[in-house]
Amino acid sequence: MPFRLLIPLGLVCVLLPLHHGAPGPDGTAPDPAHYRERVKAMFYHAYDSYLENAFPYDELRPLTCDGHDTWGSFSLTLIDALDTLLILGNTSEFQRVVEVLQDNVDFDIDVNASVFETNIRVVGGLLSAHLLSKKAGVEVEAGWPCSGPLLRMAEEAARKLLPAFQTPTGMPYGTVNLLHGVNPGETPVTCTAGIGTFIVEFATLSSLTGDPVFEDVARVALMRLWESRSDIGLVGNHIDVLTGKWVAQDAGIGAGVDSYFEYLVKGAILLQDKKLMAMFLEYNKAIRNYTHFDDWYLWVQMYKGTVSMPVFQSLEAYWPGLQSLIGDIDNAMRTFLNYYTVWKQFGGLPEFYNIPQGYTVEKREGYPLRPELIESAMYLYRATGDPTLLELGRDAVESIEKISKVECGFATIKDLRDHRLDNRMESFFLAETVKYLYLLFHPNNFIHNNGSTFDSVMTPHGECILGAGGYIFNTEAHPIDPAALHCCRRLKEEQWEVEDLVREFYSLKHSRSRAQRKTMSSGPWEPPAGPGTPSPPERHDQPREKQPAKQRTPLLSCPSQPFTSKLALLGQVFLDSS
Repeated sequence: MPFRLLIPLGLVCVLLPLHHGAPGPDGTAPDPAHYRERVKAMFYHAYDSYLENAFPYDELRPLTCDGHDTWGSFSLTLIDALDTLLILGNTSEFQRVVEVLQDNVDFDIDVNASVFETNIRVVGGLLSAHLLSKKAGVEVEAGWPCSGPLLRMAEEAARKLLPAFQTPTGMPYGTVNLLHGVNPGETPVTCTAGIGTFIVEFATLSSLTGDPVFEDVARVALMRLWESRSDIGLVGNHIDVLTGKWVAQDAGIGAGVDSYFEYLVKGAILLQDKKLMAMFLEYNKAIRNYTHFDDWYLWVQMYKGTVSMPVFQSLEAYWPGLQSLIGDIDNAMRTFLNYYTVWKQFGGLPEFYNIPQGYTVEKREGYPLRPELIESAMYLYRATGDPTLLELGRDAVESIEKISKVECGFATIKDLRDHRLDNRMESFFLAETVKYLYLLFHPNNFIHNNGSTFDSVMTPHGECILGAGGYIFNTEAHPIDPAALHCCRRLKEEQWEVEDLVREFYSLKHSRSRAQRKTMSSGPWEPPAGPGTPSPPERHDQPREKQPAKQRTPLLSCPSQPFTSKLALLGQVFLDSS
């Protein structure tokens, strides 16, 4: 008998006052210009509160108006907010913050750091800011974008992460010490997202620096997960990186798994890699076959496909946006509208929502101002222009301002039922939530460039086209210009072919040099046809020769916790009683 969902009627809705610019009785859509300014004011209220009360700590504690370190003591909110400053048009503050980060951020500290969080927030944030520096009016050094202080910082941080990948399977540990590498007693259990969320940042870093080690380890990790999927095509939630055996066998699209699927799609687009897209499409078939019910996505047992948890997690709200990237607009909109009903019920998305009961799950009633539903709205609005998506943006602005705004910023909502607050403002609020809201209401922002304008930059390797659009957001909403990956690569055959075409106009000697270059280039990476036995990956113990500038190698990770308390690196957990 097919599993069906029974959604209770008469859900209680949170009614919030509408400001000027909200739809009136005539059903007019929210005024984008009005809400764009509201979002900008939200950003500066939070950003200024961080600078005044929390810097140089990682994050702001808005209820006590002070700061605390959360992911490693990197002034994390400043790194996460940097590209948002430019998207909002504040070039002068962008330039100031670049100088501050160069002078103050130090990765040579005795701290256990999350490999996943360091990559998406620190490496991703620095890479994005590096690639946007010239547009922000920063005086870039000769050779940019193939060199620069923010790029060196990103490389330094990423190199700190490499020891985590030195496992028999090539799948990384979840935590690393910034000075000492992987601690001897470190748990080998890592969530799926913590293994498969590196290809965007690491491939970009390899392309810009010329060092293939980063992209290599990211691809090995992706391939090992692909090999480890079940016979019905699903992956679980947590795996032992030493043995390759699944520890948590719940399969779904949410916490602990989400950005793995996201990076297969975004990695495929960024790198024009058909194999990565083929892998995602195979997963997508299995997801639709076993987890998809009435436009909701449930959790199932990865080997049997039987439902284990009929819940919706707020982190799953990225999925409609991802569907839009592969052109599955109709399914994306139906799922989005389901999620939007939950938002309207509570004025936010609870971490867990019991679908059959139509209510929150005990101890998972909070909303830490996550961006995922807003992110999906932005993607879908670009694809459809449906004004319903602007209405979600309006509702988000009204809800967050009414419930979460305090004197020193915006506070996490501890419980959506009674609007109790928690003393934390996550850095992703400025990196993602505000950014996606602003871009939803700003159709002419440079991020949405359709290729009609671009910048031409001369590099040591020839002319490079940047800023033409098509930006790929990492999972922390840091935009990467895909054209930049073609500016500095020396070993990719496609780059040499372009250069050879140019040389044909100037010299007849290109044939010999092209043949020499082809012997240097490596063939395309091929994913295995099916599950297989992982082989030990190449070790990368020795760093490449460093530049004269001091190279501090960084790495982030969260404090060691019992397995049941950290089922997901993305902040979502399952309890023993679940």
